[in-house]
Amino acid sequence: MAKVSINLATGSLQKEEIIVGIDLGTTNSLVAFINPEKNPQVINDAGKGVLVPSVVHFDTTGTITVGNEAKNYLVTDPQNTIFSVKRLLGRSYGDIENYKDFFSYKVIDDNTESLVKVKVGDRFYTPIELSGLILKELKERAEHALKTPVNRAVITVPAYFNDSQRQATRDAGKLAGLDVLRIVNEPTAASLAYGIGLKADETKTIAVYDLGGGTFDVSILQIQNGIFEVLATNGDTFLGGDDFDRAILEYWIEKNQLNRTELADNRELMQQLRLKAEEAKKAFAHQSLFNEKISDIWCTLDRTTFEELIAPKVEQTIKACTNALTDAGLSINDIDEVIMVGGSTRTALVKRRVGDYFGKTPHDDVNPDEVVALGASIQADILAGNRKDILLLDVTPLSLGIETMGGLMDVIIPRNSKVPTKAGRQYTTSVDGQVNMKISVYQGERDLVKENRKLAEFDLKGIPAMPAGFPKVDINFLLNADGILKVQAIELRSGTKQEVDVKPAYGITDDQVEQMLMDSITHAKDDVAQRMLIEARTEGEQMVYTTERFIEKHGALLSVAEVSGTHQYVEALKAALTSGDKDLIHKKIDELNELTRPYAERVMDQAIATAMKGKSVDE
Repeated sequence: MAKVSINLATGSLQKEEIIVGIDLGTTNSLVAFINPEKNPQVINDAGKGVLVPSVVHFDTTGTITVGNEAKNYLVTDPQNTIFSVKRLLGRSYGDIENYKDFFSYKVIDDNTESLVKVKVGDRFYTPIELSGLILKELKERAEHALKTPVNRAVITVPAYFNDSQRQATRDAGKLAGLDVLRIVNEPTAASLAYGIGLKADETKTIAVYDLGGGTFDVSILQIQNGIFEVLATNGDTFLGGDDFDRAILEYWIEKNQLNRTELADNRELMQQLRLKAEEAKKAFAHQSLFNEKISDIWCTLDRTTFEELIAPKVEQTIKACTNALTDAGLSINDIDEVIMVGGSTRTALVKRRVGDYFGKTPHDDVNPDEVVALGASIQADILAGNRKDILLLDVTPLSLGIETMGGLMDVIIPRNSKVPTKAGRQYTTSVDGQVNMKISVYQGERDLVKENRKLAEFDLKGIPAMPAGFPKVDINFLLNADGILKVQAIELRSGTKQEVDVKPAYGITDDQVEQMLMDSITHAKDDVAQRMLIEARTEGEQMVYTTERFIEKHGALLSVAEVSGTHQYVEALKAALTSGDKDLIHKKIDELNELTRPYAERVMDQAIATAMKGKSVDE
């Protein structure tokens, strides 16, 4: 087995091996590295282009296509073509309920707290698996272009991503066969690409304005001694360059007096018009008039009209900048630098308006599509220990987390997190009336706790007896500069609290750390597959438990046929739970969910009717 040396101060693996920086984007993704001349460079594999569309297509034979080729299926096979998966990462159905019409593929809603899944044919995919396929494509392209294995990466995420979304991104990397050394905020990566924050004595406050194809966000960062602190972030996850295209499209429909009903039925023409609108938008970078035809439809537009069409959208982004500054407690004069990120910032009106608002010329000389990936590769280079001029803060060499249902490891502080640090997650009970919760703390990189190192175990007692899912238990990890981990559990409704101190690195040698990291890389795919099966089983067991309780309590409101049908579906789900096939389990959960949803609605209507009975309603 190949030996890999590890810098224990950083917890990173060191070797003459390329560590890449990856920008996993909503619309496009890309990968960068530090070239032999010590400069950051994006990878263009075999002339396919630098940008890899974040699109995955599944055909009927099970063939998976990612990137440029998959994009072609967005019109011809929309229900089997997945796009914008980044919007689903680490999200529950409740989070995206208002946006479900945005997706042309089937997003499964099993219950509001479960993380979403996507159904393609008879298979169920999590956003983690889908993002893993995009990352795998990036890894393969990088390996092909660089003629060397690529196993380690730094991946960027928006500054507003929560802990669940960051962990989901980390898991996607693992599934793609990557050891994710660090998850870095996109605005932090962008500022590193401009060399801001690389000097230890530098103190600056910067605004990063990021306008992509489908999303906009602005982040206010404070940089001191190489530490990046996000003071505020604001934006709109459904605002971007696509809206500029749509404004042009609407203008042409009006001008040509096109029939909207006929257009809606003619997908091919609609797509041609949309692509022509995008072409016009890009053309205004170097010309002031666009005049082309699609069959007998004139696609004519001048730059002044274009800017009038998109001005309301640009103003929305400026309002977000004002909100971010207010949240940070700062004024425009406090901003030292403004950085432009995202392809849509190439639009002249956007550059002008941002420059006018902040009263300074924004940095835009690095390609706005590439700036985040380039910054991520600089961060990777720092982690690899290749930049001796940069102080790297102490980090934790192994992940810290707790055991959840099914013996899974839920990471709370990922390895390579800066020390001191604190992080927490919220949990709940899985059984009605549960009054105690066992909290087992583990250290390690494997998905199953039995493969990791147990550090401590304690009981949170005195949880009020409530139905499953009602108690809210916050578990917080506080790791101080001396490496002492304080684990605190508190039930929020009652204030019941328990805490314990642990020394994570006690009695563990450098060789053991190295072995644990090597094992996690070797077993990554099997571990993730096992985790997904256990999660499916846990979800299925919960569904069986909830349905049986529902029948017990509300059976009188259902017909004999409905009760017997429900029992049949429950038995089918129970049988699937023993099968070891996660897709079959999800299928049976989905079927049971579809069957029982109308019953639940009927019970709710009945309860409302009973509550209203005898009450007068004022007109």
